[in-house]
Formats: sequence, structure tokens, C-alpha cells
Amino acid sequence: MEVTLLLAAGGGAAGLFGSLLGLGGGILIVPMLTLGFGLDVRHAVGISLLGVVATSSASAAVYLQRHVARLRLGSLLELGTVGGAIAGGLIAFALDGRLIAGLFAAMLLYTALSMLWRRSDGGDGGEDGSAEVLPETWPRHLGGGVVAGVVGGIVSALLGVGGGVVLVPAMHLLMGLPMRAATATSNLMIGVTVTASAFLYVSRGAVDAFVAGPTVLGVVVGATLGSRVSHRIDLRVLRLLFVVVLCIVAAQMAARALDLHGIPLLTRG
Repeated sequence: MEVTLLLAAGGGAAGLFGSLLGLGGGILIVPMLTLGFGLDVRHAVGISLLGVVATSSASAAVYLQRHVARLRLGSLLELGTVGGAIAGGLIAFALDGRLIAGLFAAMLLYTALSMLWRRSDGGDGGEDGSAEVLPETWPRHLGGGVVAGVVGGIVSALLGVGGGVVLVPAMHLLMGLPMRAATATSNLMIGVTVTASAFLYVSRGAVDAFVAGPTVLGVVVGATLGSRVSHRIDLRVLRLLFVVVLCIVAAQMAARALDLHGIPLLTRG
């Protein structure tokens, strides 16, 4: 019972952060399950993908209702992300768990640096929460965005993070979207992106229902809350806090990559 509550609480925190920052929640679910509960990294990725679908489903409708997400742009980028997600899901089962953990650590550091190195011009359209509705303008560097979508799909399936870690920086830094629009559009996309690869993990028995149930339930609650309070939160403060968390978790995942044979902490019964 205690483990179930901890899984639900961790899923809630992951869903909250994932919804607010457009990262899908998987960026915290995988480290939580592998470092905190000793779950095999590949099984953690499978559960994380289900959590990402839940995050997107819970928050996308709210962002669309507020006209923050860019529906046309998200639909176009999905052409690349879905293909990348299928390819990544097939590749994942051919890789060693140690390598996946190392890739995850590198991805965390990349995300932290991307969130620090943001555009200083143009602003974020009320990133402190002063504005919700953003004008629908066609972004620049569309080709680069499509390529980033393919990469995001591959990363999503390999690491269970929904692709937002690639899509949000790409849309914000490369394509010039305000941060709030980039996170909302990413939330809209990631549910579709990971569905195909999540099916691959489930079909291969890489998802433990006893772990996935409370985790995904917590994610739904956290993501719903995050989508409803996002316009009231100063994302500049949240970004800095998240960068600190990412760096700490990256160091832990790097250590995990060097030794993946510790004693599991997650037990049932």
C-alpha cells in the first residue's frame, strides 16, 4: 500500500511538471522508477510512455480551449514524430539497458542547457502568466522543426519522455514560438507521438500493470492540475527550478548507467 501511494504521488508530480513545461512527465517518471524503485530501465520507459499519453490527454483539451496550442503546426510536425516514435520503439529492444540509462542522462543535460539558453528577444507572450491567448502566426524554420519532430519521436520511444524535451526547445528557440505556446503545442502532440511506441512496449510485456496503474493515475491528476494553473505561474521561476532538478537527476542516471545491477527497491506483497 505504501509503495502504491508513493508511485501515485511521484506520478502526480511528474504529470504536474510535464503539463506545465510540455515535457510529458516522462522526464521524471523514468528516473523515479529506476532510481527510486529499482525498476529495470526498459520497463520504466514502457510505463513512462503510458504516463505521457495520460499527460497529453488530460491537458491538451484545456490548452486548445484557451487557444494557446498551435493546432495546425502540431498536426504538421506529427508527421515526423509518429514515424520517429515507431522507429525508436523497434530500436529500443535491441539496446542494452546501461546504454539507455546513459542516453537518458545526456538527454537530461541537453534539456537543462536548452532551457537556460533561451531567446532574450521577443519575450514569451506573458510568460509570467499575464497573457493566455497568443496570435496564430506561422513560425520560421519549418523544415528544421520537422526534422526536430523526427528526432523527438525517436527520443520519445527510446527514453519514454514524450519527445517534449526536443520539441519544446526546437519550437521555442529554432521556430520562434513563445514558450507558453511551445509547451502547449508539445502537450497536444506527445499523446499521439507515443501511442504507437507504447503499444510496442505493452505487446512485448515490458509494462508491469501493478506499477503502471497508480503511476498513470497520479500523472492524470497532476497533468489536469498543471494545465489549469499554468497561466497563473511564472514559468521563468519554474524553468530555473526544473533545470536544477534535471542536473541532479542527470548525475544520478549517469551513475546508474555505470552500474545497473543494484538491488531493486520495488517489491509487491
